[in-house]
Amino acid sequence: MHIFEAIWTSFIASAGFGILFNVPRKAVIPGGICGMIGWLIFEGMSGNNQFDLVLATALASFVVAAISHLYARIYRMPVIIFSVAGIIPLVPGGGAYDTMRQLVENDYNEAIQLASQTFLISGAIAFGLVLAGTILPIILRSTRTVK
Repeated sequence: MHIFEAIWTSFIASAGFGILFNVPRKAVIPGGICGMIGWLIFEGMSGNNQFDLVLATALASFVVAAISHLYARIYRMPVIIFSVAGIIPLVPGGGAYDTMRQLVENDYNEAIQLASQTFLISGAIAFGLVLAGTILPIILRSTRTVK
């Protein structure tokens, strides 16, 4: 039951941030689905310590960006509408909180470790989005010229 709660919560969080960011009504559900799929991939890869958190985040971010490009073509809206809502469940807010907490408690060694992991996860999100943003248009352009 835990996985269903996590999937549902990630959908609600993504759709809620879509509403908060004033996306069009017909983009709220697809944005929630992007976040839900991204979280499912992240949880599937990092759940049993199969992959590093950074690698799992990068792949999940890439998939979120790919789905965002797909939804942008289907709904004829900008990609950013779907990708911003989709990456919300991947953002390492808890890691940033733990980093600040360790700094306040003067545990600098733990704070540095947590901060480096938080920065790497944030960079992995950016890397996945940029990679999908550069590769997918090239692939789509090459499939158009082949036909």
